[in-house]
Amino acid sequence: MRVAIASGKGGTGKTTVAVNLAHVLAQEEPVQFIDCDVEEPNAHFFLKPSFDSKQEVSIQVPAVDRELCTGCGECVKACAFNALAVLGDKALVFKEICHGCGGCTRVCPTGAISEEPNRLGVVSTGTADNIKFVEGRIDVGTPLSVPVVKAAKRELGDGVIILDAPPGTSCPVVATVAGCDYVLLVTEPTPFGLNDLKLAVELVREMGIPCGVVLNRADIGTGDVEEYCRQEGIPVHMHIPFDRRFAETIAHGGLLVEAFPSWRPKFRSLWQQVQEGVKA
Repeated sequence: MRVAIASGKGGTGKTTVAVNLAHVLAQEEPVQFIDCDVEEPNAHFFLKPSFDSKQEVSIQVPAVDRELCTGCGECVKACAFNALAVLGDKALVFKEICHGCGGCTRVCPTGAISEEPNRLGVVSTGTADNIKFVEGRIDVGTPLSVPVVKAAKRELGDGVIILDAPPGTSCPVVATVAGCDYVLLVTEPTPFGLNDLKLAVELVREMGIPCGVVLNRADIGTGDVEEYCRQEGIPVHMHIPFDRRFAETIAHGGLLVEAFPSWRPKFRSLWQQVQEGVKA
């Protein structure tokens, strides 16, 4: 059972929902939590895992032998990402935007291009009580995050798996939700929340994955989000009110279900609705 917690925009409470759901489920069965928000992973602040291993993530990028390079430009023509250029009579590599496809090495007529590893980030694994915790994190200044997301997902096991997706609807989100059984979309009742929710719904429908909505700060803003969900037949599984006490708990790295035990059964009910959504 793989469930991704996603959002069309940042700041909606996506990680709040993910960590509280994982914590509640872990009281009854083993849970695996994968933080795929590799540009800004923060689930560890709440679940407080003990990490016991780290694995470097890298891709193979071209290295040019200047003695063999004739500056013919065949590698530049083959690169779909503009990661190579010819200056003067030699090829130049921009490894920061290279996707590691290896096409340039295959088309070079003089064999001047080999490959070398380029580090992108790290995947850390550990435990937090009954939760197997996996965190992907890209290095500062690294623009390429999808390989780190995929590396984190290679740690996928069996049973209940919660994936905390990056915000938005770009490639790292696609890489996170691919292969999931259900996507919980966390949003807020604002014009921005509605606009980005529509984009997220379009994405998961294109991927053929069922989805439902969690409405955070549900008692402020407008009713447009709920009206949209009704029109589109999207279930709203949970309403979380705007509450200063909740904000203070989260700001101190606390879990809502620990500070407010009455919310435990609500997250259990959320999980039951997710299971029903998968079966439907």
